Amino acid sequence: MMHIALVEDDAEYRKEILDYLHRYEKESGQRFQISTFSDGEEIVYEYKAVYDLILMDIAMREMDGMTAAEKIREVDQAVVIIFITNSPQFVMKGYAVDALDYVLKPVNYFAFSQRIDRALGRMAQRKKQYISVPVKGGVQKLALSDLRCIEVFDHDLVYHTANGDIASRGSLGEAEQQLDKKQFFRCGKSYLVNLEYVDGVQNNEILLGEMHISLSRGRKKELMDALNDYINEVSK
Repeated sequence: MMHIALVEDDAEYRKEILDYLHRYEKESGQRFQISTFSDGEEIVYEYKAVYDLILMDIAMREMDGMTAAEKIREVDQAVVIIFITNSPQFVMKGYAVDALDYVLKPVNYFAFSQRIDRALGRMAQRKKQYISVPVKGGVQKLALSDLRCIEVFDHDLVYHTANGDIASRGSLGEAEQQLDKKQFFRCGKSYLVNLEYVDGVQNNEILLGEMHISLSRGRKKELMDALNDYINEVSK
């Protein structure tokens, strides 16, 4: 099922696009869960990274779609965004927020369905596993393929990712429950390591890019076995 957010302040256009989405469901066999918002401010407020696709009007009263998209991109890099607009002049600005496409008003069903087809293709290319990380003011969607390791720091957690660090609340045990134990290895009380990012093991340290993580002698063999199993699995 695809989770879609429709952000449109014009009630008539909102109804028309909902009708188009339901028509697309019947014709394609896809299933949609649709949430509607009447302004960019509504979707940005306490935004949750749970959507696969956002259909976003640009010209809205309180917060325009471009500003809303910029704020959404601060916490959600994965969601596909398609703008709905009267003016093609906004297209170039859309690249700044990695918008997939735009639909011109008045909205034509054939053109609209083509955009949805393209969105489905983009999602298939981006298909990843995600976890929700609790952060101050809400949650952040994190692709497991971007997660290098999780560290306990001053009784909180730091998610070290390919795109920077994310500070979070919780325990290492709670974080571990969301992860595949075949891919993530627990190094004592302080670290969970993504085996995908392990460059090597030297003496009693795990080499993880610029990070060197201490490993007890008792867990070294266990790590080597886990690493060999993981390499064999991904090489199949």
